Amino acid sequence: MSMIAIIHHSGYGHTRRMAEFVQNGVTKAGATPHFLTIDANGDLPAEAWDILNRADGMLFGAPTYMGGPSWQFKKFADASSKIWFGMGWRDKFAGGFTNSATMNGDKFSTITYFVTLAMQHGMVWIGTGMMPSNTKSATRESLNYVGGFTGALAQSPADASVAEMVKGDLDTAEAYGERFAKFVAARAK
Repeated sequence: MSMIAIIHHSGYGHTRRMAEFVQNGVTKAGATPHFLTIDANGDLPAEAWDILNRADGMLFGAPTYMGGPSWQFKKFADASSKIWFGMGWRDKFAGGFTNSATMNGDKFSTITYFVTLAMQHGMVWIGTGMMPSNTKSATRESLNYVGGFTGALAQSPADASVAEMVKGDLDTAEAYGERFAKFVAARAK
């Protein structure tokens, strides 16, 4: 059984909720998820580093603030440089997800940051594998309405509570988690 780490930071709870749906998808695919939260100070529990080192795949998640990931996620990324030096995550699988208040919000900059982090570690990136919902009949409830190919994207208005997140975005996060875990399982044999 594959082990998937879902390493994320969430400022207001929206990215955490996405991470929960990613975790649902990982579980649905039969993999073992490890839900690792970066706290408000940018720190992980001590045992998280061992989990990350043993994981077959990692899904990175952070809100998009000012065109990039939160500083708390960046602190985690910088702390991973000790592992990078020994290429400890080489050939592990990686993916990512983000949320911002606006429809675009420069979310792709955050996903690109995750891809670059993964590439520096010698990891293998897995995208969503989903077509966007871009027809006249598509609604915000449609799968991949925001149109992420490289990672799962969500949009939550600045004044929306976590409970008001769009079902289509959460369903997209779950489908991505499931695809990621199935891909890892098929190649980790």
